Amino acid sequence: MRQPTKYYRKGFKMRDNIQHLLDRDYRSEVVDRVRRDGNVLEAGDLTLRLAGEFGFCYGVDRAVDYAFQTREKFPGRRVFITGDMIHNPSMNDRLREMGIEFLSEGFGGRPDEKFGGLTPEDVILLPAFGAPVDWVEKLRERGCIIVDTTCGSVLSVWKRVTRYAQKGFTSVIHGKYYHEETKATASQTLKDGGNGKYLVVYNLEETGYVTDFILGKIGAEELKEKLAHGMSPGFDPDRDLRRIGVANQTTMLMSETLAVGKELRGAMAQRYGEENVSDHFELFDTICSATQDRQDALFQLLDHPLDVMIVVGGYNSSNTNNLAIIAKERVSRSYHIASGDCIDGDRLRHKPPGTPLDAREEVEEEDWLPDGPVQVGLTAGASTPNSQIGLAIGCILEARGLPPETALS
Repeated sequence: MRQPTKYYRKGFKMRDNIQHLLDRDYRSEVVDRVRRDGNVLEAGDLTLRLAGEFGFCYGVDRAVDYAFQTREKFPGRRVFITGDMIHNPSMNDRLREMGIEFLSEGFGGRPDEKFGGLTPEDVILLPAFGAPVDWVEKLRERGCIIVDTTCGSVLSVWKRVTRYAQKGFTSVIHGKYYHEETKATASQTLKDGGNGKYLVVYNLEETGYVTDFILGKIGAEELKEKLAHGMSPGFDPDRDLRRIGVANQTTMLMSETLAVGKELRGAMAQRYGEENVSDHFELFDTICSATQDRQDALFQLLDHPLDVMIVVGGYNSSNTNNLAIIAKERVSRSYHIASGDCIDGDRLRHKPPGTPLDAREEVEEEDWLPDGPVQVGLTAGASTPNSQIGLAIGCILEARGLPPETALS
C-alpha cells in the first residue's frame, strides 16, 4: 500500500539560516576582487583573464541551497541523495561531511536497488540532474520525504519529451546514454500515457547512422547493432523512426545539438518531402542558457592571445568537459583540472580534453607555465564553486613565484 509522501520542490524558505555556510564553503574574496577589476588580474609578467561567465549556474546554486536547507530542516533524520548532487568532488564531499548519505556513485549506480531499506521517516534528495520516473515512483511507494532539486532547464526538456511521447513521436536525445540526466530524460517518455520510445545519439557520427537508416542506406539490424546501447526497450527502427522529436542533455555542446537537429530534419525532409516534414519531425530549443552562456563567454575569452587556458571542474562533468574541448581547439596548452590544488608549482595534474567522462586518471604535466610574459585564461564548469576558482588563481600566482594574496592587493 502506497504511503503518503511529502514532496518538496521549492526549498523551505531557510536560505538566511544557511547563507553563512554557503559563503564559508563556496564564496571567494579573490574571485570577487578579480570580477570587480574587469575579470583581469595583472601581476608581474602574468596576466590572468577570467571568462565573463563561469562557475555555479542558477540551477546548481539552487540545488546546493536546497541540500543545505534540507539538512537544516531535518537535523534528526537520515538524509540520502540518489547520486552525485552535481559533478563536483568538493561539493559531494561537503554533503558527506554534513551527514548526507549517497545511495549510489558514478554513472553506473542503481540507487533503486537500495530503496527497500528506506522508511517514511527518511529524507531523499533528488539531484540537479533529476531522477528517472520509476525511481521517484518507488520512493513514493516507500512514503519517503522527497526534496526535488532538479534544475529548471532539465524540467523544460522533460516537458518537451513528454509531449513528443504523447503525440506518438520518438524522442531522439542528443546526450550520453549513461549520464544521469539523459537516463532521467528518457524515462519521461513513459509519463502520462507516453509511448516510451527514445533513441540516444552522442555525436554527429551516431546521428549519421540514424540519417542513413532514414534514407535507406542501412537496414534496421545494422542500426540496432550500432546504437542498441541508447535504444528504448523493444525499439523497432522501421516503426519508431517515422516520427521523431529532438531533445538534448542540457550540458552538451550547443553547436553540436543544433547540428544534430539539422541533420535529422534534412533526412526527414528528403524522405517525406519538405511539405510533409512537420508531420514527421519536431525540434524545439531546449539548450540550457547557462551552458550556452559559459560556452559563449569562453569563445570571447579565447579571442585574446592566450598562452595557457585552465578549465576548472569535475572530471565527470559534461559541461566542463565540453569547455575543455573548446579551449583545446584554440590553445594548445589547455588543461582541465578537477580543483585548484591540482596546480602545484611547475607541476599540474589534469585530465586531457576529449577523454571519456568516466576516465578518472590524471596526467601530470611539468613546466606547464611558460617563461616570459604570459597570458592565462581561466574558466570553470557550471558545478564549480568560486572557492575552487579562487584556489586555482592563488596556485597560478604561486607557480609564478608570487604570493596568493597578490590577487587582493
